[in-house]
Amino acid sequence: MQTGTEPPAHILVVDDDQRIRTLLKQYLIRHGYLVTEAREAAHARRILAGLAFDLLIVDVMMPGEDGFSLTQGVRDKTDCPILLLTARGDTEDRITGLEAGADDYLPKPFEPKELLLRVAAILRRAAIVPAKDEPPKTLVFGETRYDISRGELWQGDAPVRLTSTEAALMRVFARTPNEALTRARLVEELGGPTGGAQERAVDVQITRLRRKIEADPKNPRYLQTVRGEGYMLTPD
Repeated sequence: MQTGTEPPAHILVVDDDQRIRTLLKQYLIRHGYLVTEAREAAHARRILAGLAFDLLIVDVMMPGEDGFSLTQGVRDKTDCPILLLTARGDTEDRITGLEAGADDYLPKPFEPKELLLRVAAILRRAAIVPAKDEPPKTLVFGETRYDISRGELWQGDAPVRLTSTEAALMRVFARTPNEALTRARLVEELGGPTGGAQERAVDVQITRLRRKIEADPKNPRYLQTVRGEGYMLTPD
């Protein structure tokens, strides 16, 4: 729920089912959000060409272009957080969505309160900005560097785009370099619900992050797996 004097977050709901769009819109508006609807991926792309959003809620199973493809297309252009809705709750579909660039997923049917909690958690992660008075610090990973004070990843002079979840993971690891963090700890730091499915989702996010900081993601040097403990960031 939006609080204080901050402007309400603007959410784009993309779903071919008008009944679902209407219910989501009414529920989110009731809890203080601005909501725009799109009936399909092509419609969403037209809207996105002219408006910026704080979050996209995208149904996976749509006629024509599906939610996975739309997510990938959006992710290539922006780091706007994306929550996928899927009627198919199996792990493979969830992993496909995360690999496409989604920040989180929610299987149908779902409780409206859980949707609200997921939305709030994603927006909270996206809104975290390091304090401006922090001294500049940089972690180096070969040709890639991470500016801790700005929360930015760079390769040479080119910025590397991070999703809100990837950026949150980098902030967590940067606070404790060379220290192994368990999957459960990472889920907790990201503010998501606990459980084995969320821990597996962290594995997917780690795989995506490795592609951005490792020369050879399949043989990671900097974001290492520590057997029986979790993951550890080991900069140069």
